[in-house]
Amino acid sequence: LKINFISEQNKQILFMFRFIHFFRYNYNIILTVMFFAIAAVIIIYILPLEKKFRYEYQKGTYWEHEDLQAPFNFSIYKTRKEYVKEQDSVLRTFKPYFRYDHELSGKRIDEFKNDFLSSWQEYSIKKLGIKDENEYLTNRQYKDYRDRGIFFNQLIEKWLSEVYSAGIIDLTPVDKDGKSQVSEIYLISGNIADLKELSELYTPKAAFNYIDNNLNEYLKQHKNTLITMYSPFFSNLNLNYYISVNVTYENEKSQQMKNQLVQSISRTKGMIQKGQGIISKGEYISDEKFQILESLRIEYEKNLGNFARRLVNVGKSVLVIESLLLIFLFLKNFRREILLDTVKTSFILLTIVLMVIAGSLTLRYDLISIYIMPFTIVPIILRTFYDSRLALFVHVITVLLVGFFVSNSFLFVFLNILAGMVAIISLTNIYHRSKLVVTSLLVMLTYSVVYFGTAIVQEGNLHTIEWKYFAWFAFNGILILIAFPLIYVFERIFGFLSDTTLMELSDTNQPLLRMLAEIAPGTFQHSLQVANLAENAVYKIGGNPLLARTGALYHDIGKMDEPFYFIENQSPGMNPHDNLEFEQSAEIIINHVTKGVEIARKNKLPDPIIDFIRTHHGTTTVQYFYKSFLKKYPEQEVDVKKFTYPGPKPFSRELAVLMMADSVEAASRSLKEINDNTLDHLVEGIINSQMKEEQFNDANITFRDITMVKEVFKTRLRNIYHVRIPYPA
Repeated sequence: LKINFISEQNKQILFMFRFIHFFRYNYNIILTVMFFAIAAVIIIYILPLEKKFRYEYQKGTYWEHEDLQAPFNFSIYKTRKEYVKEQDSVLRTFKPYFRYDHELSGKRIDEFKNDFLSSWQEYSIKKLGIKDENEYLTNRQYKDYRDRGIFFNQLIEKWLSEVYSAGIIDLTPVDKDGKSQVSEIYLISGNIADLKELSELYTPKAAFNYIDNNLNEYLKQHKNTLITMYSPFFSNLNLNYYISVNVTYENEKSQQMKNQLVQSISRTKGMIQKGQGIISKGEYISDEKFQILESLRIEYEKNLGNFARRLVNVGKSVLVIESLLLIFLFLKNFRREILLDTVKTSFILLTIVLMVIAGSLTLRYDLISIYIMPFTIVPIILRTFYDSRLALFVHVITVLLVGFFVSNSFLFVFLNILAGMVAIISLTNIYHRSKLVVTSLLVMLTYSVVYFGTAIVQEGNLHTIEWKYFAWFAFNGILILIAFPLIYVFERIFGFLSDTTLMELSDTNQPLLRMLAEIAPGTFQHSLQVANLAENAVYKIGGNPLLARTGALYHDIGKMDEPFYFIENQSPGMNPHDNLEFEQSAEIIINHVTKGVEIARKNKLPDPIIDFIRTHHGTTTVQYFYKSFLKKYPEQEVDVKKFTYPGPKPFSRELAVLMMADSVEAASRSLKEINDNTLDHLVEGIINSQMKEEQFNDANITFRDITMVKEVFKTRLRNIYHVRIPYPA
């Protein structure tokens, strides 16, 4: 029993070790498959759950399918124009609701009464020249003034009561362009709403004019000394202060009643019975037929039972999995280096998922048009970090996934695929800030022109074109500009490099490059020449020339640690290696790679630039010191590792080209005789030697590419070392 127990335990341990071993060596594959599975689940969940009408049709064309009969009873929906027209007609009868404030009028009238009598008394005392405070109580003339003030107070109070009783209304909520849109309102007083003519109420301006006119009319009719004496008082009387709105707009109640009116409008205008013929093959799709077909499509897609729901989910799953499988196969066959990088793969899947989510939510809630959504952001961002072919492929898959659930799928897919192509073609680089703006304008123009063409084909005239689409396309173009900050965000999150960042890093005024120029000027000049060679060669073979140039400028920054141990920084007749053993010299030379990586990380250079530092010598040997050691100690056993760079080997075209350019440029400086033959022999010899050492086996570079790189190097070196015409003495 004990033996069996131990045996079973060993089996479990062995299984666990095998599982760990399998996971360790297939880590990237497992993660990649998991990312694809997660993306598929999210997309399946977020896409609309509805059946898709099997027929494609367009207004103004001919029905190309078999004769169609109604599969069930359904109502014919009104067109949007018909519905909007009825809605406008109904809303013209709408009467807004206002509430009457009973308490406000009493408060404002009491304020007027107190303020008026106080001001009248103060003005009277001043006019009569009364100095003793008690004198005005016994002054007969003042008594007449006081009685007259009480009279005017009661008179104006009466007019104020009249306008407040009728109601002072603020018509701003129902005004349009300064004109009232209604002639009647519902006035709520307590719990009762009465219909009132708008002419029965006062605006604040009308209320003031009413009181002011009455007062002026009264003063004209009673022209005596007392009245004339008090004219300045009435001129300074601020009646507007006591006139406040006591009839306010009831927004909630008005909106509620408005919604009830709109909801009472029927969205349908007739019925089609089951089995009734709808359209025959070859029949022209008129406006009427088109609306019947649209009504059938809407009802068909809404009619979803439990069994049908499960089937739709199965269908959605098949479509999504097949679409993502195509992306997987594309990456496997054409962009394997991206598929093996989980960060890059997850980023591509994230862009698809985010855009599908945005499109699905737009379709589900119908708050804005689907044509406002900037789907061309996908190819713009992917083109920035990858290549045009990948960007277009992913864009097409994304548009097809969303387009399958859009009502007019053909138009949606056609517009967005063409717009995506234009975006990719126009966006040759993004380090010019105006480039994205130009791309945005071109995409907007593409949408507009293509829609205009398809609309004319469908409608047959200009009057029925829906011009609001052009406003949507304009807004779409504006939204494309958010790609610029998104690119920056994705750079920071995923560690990518955009052309804009590469332009910044390749500026020779960058602090690190300025330091290299000061500490190791020979190395800096060497880096500039290597950058020129690598940039031209990579451009020729279709890589990223800006990345190659930037990487070349930084590839030797490790030489700043001990610059005088490198020949390009040494003065004639002074070589510190003369006092060192060959192993020590080789160690110093090799260490410039590891030192360069340390300096790069300390200065927060992006990983793709650090890769140029790590790989620019691959796993080659320091030939000079290695051969010198063999020559001096022919009988002694040599440890090749001491003379070999740690690697890794270049794993991209740009890295491979830099390795070639670095070796060729350095070797060209040691040529004693420079002519076409020596330059050709140098380039061929160095690059062929690197190929024999299998330094480019991990890079996606072909023999054809290498041949083109050689030709570029030869041409550039001839230009650098061309013979000048001697000047006369």
